[in-house]
Amino acid sequence: MIKIFETFGGYVEIKEPRKGCWINITNPTPDEIKKLSDEFGLPNDIITDILDQDERPRVEADDGWTLIILRIPVENKNNGVPFQTVPLGIFIAENFTVTLCMQNNEVLPMGQPSPFREQYQQITDSINFILRLFLRSGNLYLRYLKQINTMTSMIEQDLEKSIKNKELNKLLKMEKCLVYFITSIKANEIVLTKLRKSKKITTEINEDLLEDAFIENKQALEMAQIYSDIQAGMMDAFASVISNNLNVVMKQLTLISIILMIPTLIASLFGMNVPNFMENAMWAMPAILMGSLILSFFGVLLFRKRQWF
Repeated sequence: MIKIFETFGGYVEIKEPRKGCWINITNPTPDEIKKLSDEFGLPNDIITDILDQDERPRVEADDGWTLIILRIPVENKNNGVPFQTVPLGIFIAENFTVTLCMQNNEVLPMGQPSPFREQYQQITDSINFILRLFLRSGNLYLRYLKQINTMTSMIEQDLEKSIKNKELNKLLKMEKCLVYFITSIKANEIVLTKLRKSKKITTEINEDLLEDAFIENKQALEMAQIYSDIQAGMMDAFASVISNNLNVVMKQLTLISIILMIPTLIASLFGMNVPNFMENAMWAMPAILMGSLILSFFGVLLFRKRQWF
């Protein structure tokens, strides 16, 4: 889907590109990819790189254009992994700025609430637009990290009583999200550093906005690393908890088997086809049953006294 906006705020949509416009492409079709190459002059290899799921953040410049790729967090409902990161490419040409991403996201102002979009509306140059995207990306990382922490807490409560690996697999997927986040945030920080040191664009950068973007990314990175370290310890701890819970269940089943073995043993002894001096007694059956119950009851008391039950 290709949309052309008059400004970076994404309010006024226009039909044809004009100087200073913003062109946003999300999940392009083959025809739209061809249009990007033919009409907007994006090199085919750059389009392929941006649409590659594993593309790393970087800065690339050539005569007449500059390319910046960062990785942004998005929600993911596949494979049980709640969040992942995807590349977002920003192609800066002389007359327009193009953003290209393989799926919808919350980083770009298009489709976002009005107060949020007004922050972009105030931006008139592409470099500070990019810094705003980095800042928004850092905010999203922090928000999603809090959601991951909440999900992890819920999984912990289930793990305390579990003897299966289902909850442990959920915790492993949370850890996978954190690994995605840490790797992407570190790479984004490198790109921000290159932007700060670039002689070509230094004069255009809003230092306050750049500093805010650095702070948000650094805070997101530190929080992700803390959560990752905590979860790494929890994975080992809860693996032991699951094993211990299974041992407790096996212990209880063994004790129940021992208790049930007492009446089985008595019935086997008195059920043999040999004289036992009680063949003709009317009270033999009730006595044997009562004796079995009494011995089983004393067995339960013994186990309870030793705190095995």
